[in-house]
Amino acid sequence: MSEFDIRDFYQRYVDVINAHQWDRVGEFMDETVLFHGQTVTREQGIANFESLTEAILDLRWEVKDLVIAGDIIGTHAILRGTPVKEWLGVAPNGKPIEVHEITVYKVSDGKFVQMSNVWDIEAIRKQLST
Repeated sequence: MSEFDIRDFYQRYVDVINAHQWDRVGEFMDETVLFHGQTVTREQGIANFESLTEAILDLRWEVKDLVIAGDIIGTHAILRGTPVKEWLGVAPNGKPIEVHEITVYKVSDGKFVQMSNVWDIEAIRKQLST
């Protein structure tokens, strides 16, 4: 039996979300995931991704920093795209935005079981309204 490669697992996940292959995102998530301290189903997690790309059709993640400690993954990523409909309560202005995201994941048995991310919402709203 081969050893689980958590770095490869995460890179495949990023490739799938950047391709907006929401039918495949579930491959990386357990049936339930602790998301910001609340239990959500796999389907709810997928719906969260779908809602992002409904508002920002060209959304892409660029991982700037990746830290792995056992079964924990920490990342700093930059999300870029141009909103095409209201997002975070602000109408689109036709300009691209850049969101710095800090995320922590926990992996168990080859699936995400915990996911938490942090965005500077006020910085995002400022980009959307400028």
